Amino acid sequence: MVSKAVAKYVHALHLKKYRLRHGAFLVEGGKSVQELLSSALQTERVFLTAEFAAKIPPLPANVPVEIVTEDDLTQLGTLANNTTALALARLPAETPLQPAPNRLLLALDQVRDPGNLGTLIRLADWYGLHGVVCSDTCADPWAPKTIAATMGSFTRVAIWQRDLPAWLDTLPPELPRYGAHLDGDNVHRLSLAPGGVLIMGSESHGPRPEVLARLTQRLYIPGAGGAESLNVAVSAAILLDNFHRAL
Repeated sequence: MVSKAVAKYVHALHLKKYRLRHGAFLVEGGKSVQELLSSALQTERVFLTAEFAAKIPPLPANVPVEIVTEDDLTQLGTLANNTTALALARLPAETPLQPAPNRLLLALDQVRDPGNLGTLIRLADWYGLHGVVCSDTCADPWAPKTIAATMGSFTRVAIWQRDLPAWLDTLPPELPRYGAHLDGDNVHRLSLAPGGVLIMGSESHGPRPEVLARLTQRLYIPGAGGAESLNVAVSAAILLDNFHRAL
């Protein structure tokens, strides 16, 4: 049985204010927990079902482990059904992100859906990006739904939340700042190479005017059908692929 004090602590981490207060976050599901354990992030505690524990390698000796039921896991976490594992991890120290030569940074402005944010972090991992800068109006990168959507990429991608317009103003003036926009240049007619910052805006409105004003080039993804717009993660995937054609 999970003690009441431990259960109360786990439930508190469902909310951002308590994640910040305690400096910890939840990781749910067997794959994500295994990614956490094999990373440099610090693990506080792990809860496993007996069936899942029998299928995985022994856990590090310094990580407290509790064997619990599937019902216990589901009651502790946020998933509708969890049959494998849940872990508590320490929030990593903030990593200031600055552009590096021949590498692209992804910057996100007001991406408020945690599923989209997690998918964007996963895309950054896939393309080997330098990191992800999130505006302070984005969804919480350490929310359970965001972590789940990264599919483990939260362990490999540096994430930094900032006032985005102010951060953009600190960058060298000659650094390219790209952003998706309906009035932009057809991305399929450009020769793009990794370098600079690619800025993706909210799902419904795109980047804010103060962010658009700081772009050096707007990029447009042409379509032939009748859809009004593309999901922000889908748009980012298309643009990132155009930057990394040489892979």
